Amino acid sequence: MTKKVTLSILAIVLAGCVLLSAALILVAVLIARGSTSSTTVAPTATESSIDMQMDEIQSQVQSYRGLTMTQPLSRALLSTDELKDHVINEFFADYTDENAKDDAEELSAFGLLPKDFDLHDFYVKLYSEQIAGYYDNQTKDMYVVSDEGFGGTERMTYAHEFTHVLQDQTYDMENGLKINDDYCQDHSEYCAAVTALIEGDATLSEQYWYYKYSTDQDKQQIDEFQQTYTSPVYDSAPAYMKEDFLFPYSQGLDFVSSLYKQGQWKAVDAAYQNPPVSTEQIIHPEKYPNDEPIDVTLPDLLKTLGKNWREVDRNTMGEWYTYLLLADGRDASFRLEDQTAKDASAGWGGDAYIYYTNDSNDEFAMVWKSVWDTSADKEEFWQASQTYGQDRWGDPQQQGQDSISWNTTDDGYFTMVDTGSAVLWVMAPSAEVNAQLTAALEAGN
Repeated sequence: MTKKVTLSILAIVLAGCVLLSAALILVAVLIARGSTSSTTVAPTATESSIDMQMDEIQSQVQSYRGLTMTQPLSRALLSTDELKDHVINEFFADYTDENAKDDAEELSAFGLLPKDFDLHDFYVKLYSEQIAGYYDNQTKDMYVVSDEGFGGTERMTYAHEFTHVLQDQTYDMENGLKINDDYCQDHSEYCAAVTALIEGDATLSEQYWYYKYSTDQDKQQIDEFQQTYTSPVYDSAPAYMKEDFLFPYSQGLDFVSSLYKQGQWKAVDAAYQNPPVSTEQIIHPEKYPNDEPIDVTLPDLLKTLGKNWREVDRNTMGEWYTYLLLADGRDASFRLEDQTAKDASAGWGGDAYIYYTNDSNDEFAMVWKSVWDTSADKEEFWQASQTYGQDRWGDPQQQGQDSISWNTTDDGYFTMVDTGSAVLWVMAPSAEVNAQLTAALEAGN
């Protein structure tokens, strides 16, 4: 959702901390049958250089992952300060303050962020805090962040990141899998799904490495790191962002684990030839690969809006962001209960939204059309939408059997409509403009 920065494939320290305990139990179950853990001597400065340790981990990962390097890899260690400079100068070079302002205002319209939230500054701080290492799939360089040498945490991170190297050299992330800025800007739902495959694979791989190859010293250092690690920037993040940050690692791991149970690494590799296309397929692995999204199109509404308006974003919400919208709004007062939000977003069939802004007066408009697998699924979302609206804006100004409207102080005039085949959300600066947009959408329904 929105034109968020498409960063190089990253390893997130916090994801490892959160997922490690549960994932180790899962991995132990997955690989215990017919295999035993290897005993690896703990490396020391005199026994093995960092380069030798990296070479050893690369050999281990290639062995169990079943993929082979096809070209040389440039790799380096960075300090935390060097990483922060790199994040600012490289990752966010093309993400302007105007981009961040547009994104924050759009996320505000959907109830996820305060309108004046400094998204650019927060992204820089967040990624500077959270990145443990990364593989840059554009420059083909590997970086491991380490201020204190190459201990257990760095070694496990390297197993994760080297898995990305193998993925890229085998499947070509940028061109083959289309994980690039241009494609992902217009196909965020597809890219969220494929990123979950990529990160879920790498997360399962790092846990596999931990179970099979980590030393007692590695385990002790990782345990100590987990016990002492703090993340003040992440802890201060908006509710939806915390969940979204972990999605490719947590839900991605669940998705890839379901593939592994079916056919081990060969089944995971097969998914790259037929990648998932929606977050629905990631959340519900049983829906992969046959349950594909319904294509939803929206008309160009700029003529309806008039002069000085521009289209900021046109994309797909998907099941994941539908859930986040209902469950993790910027204010706890309009967050639905977690299970209610999950139930309401399940059964998602497809959607499309457009966000517009008027730079001459800072007005904005939003339209969102969603379709559902069954009439019961649509009805469940329709009921949850009304509850969400009442929690967010209070008593509606108008309410009928198939439509409900609010005249809000901060968000303009907001209408929800059950068309019979779809649910519409329409936000506009006035009741008149809202009615015009709604009519245009219904005419094309």
